[in-house]
Amino acid sequence: MAAPRATKSKLIQGVATGLGGALLALLLYAGGLFQTWESGSWDWRARFLAAPGAATKDIVLVLLDQNSLDWALEVNGLSWPWPREVYGIIVDYCRRSGAKGVAFDVLYTEPSKYGVADDETFGQAVANYGRFATAVFLGEKTGRVRRWPEKTPVPGFTAVGLEAWLKKTGATGFRFPKATFPVPELAAKAKVLGNVQMNPDPDGIYRRVRPMGMFDGKFLPALGLGPYLSQKDSAKIDFEPGGLILDGKRIPTDKEGFTVLRYRGPSGTHRAFSAAAVIQSELRLQSGESPTITDTDAFKDKYVLFGFSAPGLFDLRPAPVGGVYTGVEIQATLLDNFLSGDFMQKAPTWLTVVLAILLAMVFAVAVAFFPSVPAAIGLLFCAMAFPLAGTLVFYKAGFWLPLIVLEAAGVMSLALAFGYNYTTEGRQRRFIKSAFKQYLSPAVIDQIVENPGLLKLGGQRRTLSIFFSDLQGFTSISEGLDPEALTTLLNDYLSAMTDIIHTEEGTVDKYEGDAIIAFWNAPLEVSDHAVRIVRTALACQKKLAELRPEFKKRMGKEMHMRIGINTGPAVVGNLGSKTRFDYTMLGDAVNLAARLEGANKQFGTYTMISESTREMVGDAVTVRELARVAVVGRKEPVTVYEPMFPDIFEDRKEIFENFERGLHLFYDGQFDAAREVFETYADQDPAAASYVNKCRELAGEKLEEWGGVWVMTSK
Repeated sequence: MAAPRATKSKLIQGVATGLGGALLALLLYAGGLFQTWESGSWDWRARFLAAPGAATKDIVLVLLDQNSLDWALEVNGLSWPWPREVYGIIVDYCRRSGAKGVAFDVLYTEPSKYGVADDETFGQAVANYGRFATAVFLGEKTGRVRRWPEKTPVPGFTAVGLEAWLKKTGATGFRFPKATFPVPELAAKAKVLGNVQMNPDPDGIYRRVRPMGMFDGKFLPALGLGPYLSQKDSAKIDFEPGGLILDGKRIPTDKEGFTVLRYRGPSGTHRAFSAAAVIQSELRLQSGESPTITDTDAFKDKYVLFGFSAPGLFDLRPAPVGGVYTGVEIQATLLDNFLSGDFMQKAPTWLTVVLAILLAMVFAVAVAFFPSVPAAIGLLFCAMAFPLAGTLVFYKAGFWLPLIVLEAAGVMSLALAFGYNYTTEGRQRRFIKSAFKQYLSPAVIDQIVENPGLLKLGGQRRTLSIFFSDLQGFTSISEGLDPEALTTLLNDYLSAMTDIIHTEEGTVDKYEGDAIIAFWNAPLEVSDHAVRIVRTALACQKKLAELRPEFKKRMGKEMHMRIGINTGPAVVGNLGSKTRFDYTMLGDAVNLAARLEGANKQFGTYTMISESTREMVGDAVTVRELARVAVVGRKEPVTVYEPMFPDIFEDRKEIFENFERGLHLFYDGQFDAAREVFETYADQDPAAASYVNKCRELAGEKLEEWGGVWVMTSK
């Protein structure tokens, strides 16, 4: 009887710990704590399993790339924006080549600067072709009209089951209160008006789109469906639980009307031609010459989508298959999925719950019966491998089955099971150290024992506080020193600064000559990373001030350091090649920090922090507002601040209060009044002196719009 009782006890132990692990994983999943990792795992699946679909070869792209812009300017003298008749030439080529349907992913919302005749010429080319879809932007807060334009044709859609679908799903983002339409000369001639409004997921990646939107009681498809629908005089939309049926083809959607795209591969998967090649081919054919595009059937019976790929035209978007996608390629992916009938869809929640519980119970029961170290290693491998294999199978079947919650359920059930063994038999800690000692250092093992969630490979998206510093005029300084003296000086300086960074739990990314690049909140979390980075910057400036007399004796010049700081989302991890890589970071937040370091030159300051960092530090740091700046390479302005020690602020309080008054006048566009205020302390405040010059410069210009933004013209 002892053996059956022991078996029953182990079964109860396994079931209990398995349920506990599954419940914990599901609670974390429901709370959204796995979302970032899950999104990353989905992107990996999309990259790994991306493959052409049944209709991939039926889609052709025409891209206005950088070569096309250069060709138009150098050969034809056409500056940007192009005359609209040039786009009409592309439409003429599509008509001549027998394309099934065409969509232009371009918002022609303003009249052509070449006159109304230019718009009419383009519109006539569209009318001659007939099967043409043009772009409309539907917005919640952005848009020019709230009613359907009178002279714009109404789409021929009929809907069945919409109200029941809305009532069941509670969707709030399906109807749009505002819209921006193309110019009437184009809108009246297009067969289809397609919505180009797209929202990325919270991490900035475009994984899903709305195939259908509604404005003023009318249905508008996403532009990607335009080439197909341009062949139809009318289409029926059947709304049903879990999706909609458009012209007999089902599109699965979530409760907000989004569908998950099945990407076919990296950018460039769909066959593409440059706009220059298409234009040249049409013009040569009109002249009786041979076309530039030698494949005469390249467009025949194809769906053609036109869009921008030149970097300067701002239609590049992050995609789960890596790198960047053009907006038109995302629309092409939607059309590809629609024609191939293989959209992705979320697996039912109940299935995720059932699988998580089953996996957790299986692994926990296995631990109860096989508590040895070799078995533990095998179970851990299975806990990671089985969910991964299962989600890959589901991907092939067209379902997004959450991976991280399943792996978490397996791993957490193992942890609970071994935790039970530890409390009753003292085995868990020995197991973990034995299981990982082959490939992790003792220090890392100790951290994993305390926090298994640190087991994450590769890069990850995290909110970092980023530090860029550079020595002012170091090039000229270095020219006056011999190599040995220069090396010694630089090592002394870098060592002093690095010690401060490490004391505040920062991570040094790299040294670039005299420049230091560092960040906080990775690889380990630092909850007050924004406060620490500003504190570090001030401490570094103070330390350099202490060392400055000694450094001056050695090199004969004063040494000053500029620091730029920003807080924001970035990708951090082991990045590089397979044979050589660094633990480093990248992203727009990193670029902004680098720009702010250089922006100090404009204001005569030495430390500058961004608005996002300022918001996170709150009252923990004393600052003064410096400006609203638009740095090179970034369209949106950012408010920047100069941090300082409280005693310095108090000593110079009158100067800073005067500066603040001048700053408000500057923001209001009262440049003469602002200049007079800044001149009061211009000899004592380099930032005020810089504004004196700026006010004089702007006072002589005619500004149609003024937002108080200081536009940087250099890095």
